[in-house]
Amino acid sequence: MYAFTYLYGKRTLTILALFGSLAAPGALRGQTGLGLAPMREELKLAPGATHSGILTLANTADEKVRIVGEILDFYLDSTATPQFGPEYKQEAEFSCRHWLVANPMETELNGKAQVPVRYTLRVPAEATARSYHCAIGFTTQPTADHAKAIGLRTAVQIVAAIYVVVGQPALEGAVKDLKLEYVPDSVHPVWRAVVTIRNDGWLYFRPQGDLDVLDENEVVVETVHFTPLPVLPRRDQNFLFPLKLAAEGKYILRARVDLGANEIQEATARVVAAKPAP
Repeated sequence: MYAFTYLYGKRTLTILALFGSLAAPGALRGQTGLGLAPMREELKLAPGATHSGILTLANTADEKVRIVGEILDFYLDSTATPQFGPEYKQEAEFSCRHWLVANPMETELNGKAQVPVRYTLRVPAEATARSYHCAIGFTTQPTADHAKAIGLRTAVQIVAAIYVVVGQPALEGAVKDLKLEYVPDSVHPVWRAVVTIRNDGWLYFRPQGDLDVLDENEVVVETVHFTPLPVLPRRDQNFLFPLKLAAEGKYILRARVDLGANEIQEATARVVAAKPAP
């Protein structure tokens, strides 16, 4: 068991954006006009192995759309917001971007149409035992007819995340820190809990569990659940929990987390919810 004691810390509010490609498989639909399934592939491969698969890319809008694909790196920043880009140097030793090819990488889809996207991932024979990650992203572009029109159009990107485990790396991780942060709000004081998970190993994992908020009498006043986002190898990852605390005062934060090894880790921290003086 871990125990930490902290007072509040003042932070600016960051909007938390969660991508389905990281949190849960399935198709992302709605106002985007694009659908993609699956949005997450998790593979276990040996050095030198080849894997082929199919993604289904769909235009859920009524009008034709042009779509361009790209092979991407990704990571989660300190607010657990996924960041996708053509290359991130800090991810080089964990990236499978250079192993991955897909076809087609550019297409036009009529309204309510879909197309299979075939991809192949080739693991180098010299790949070391660890987990790797990369992604295939698809972005809307103006069609030839739209390019002639005057006006603004919104580009939409949808992403499929790919995780590859090579060999049998050990799962190594722990709850590193618990704290309470004050979030400035124009009307009411707002607090959020921050649970920091440390990944000491070479294998990604997705924590599952709950965060309880207890009052001074150790009565649970609020419970929030972990979103199953990945903790990528060899780093610390913050998980943010907006809270509904109605009153200032002393509280206890208690995290109970399974990192994936069928073992519950528990950490507690005594905190104070108090609005900082102007």
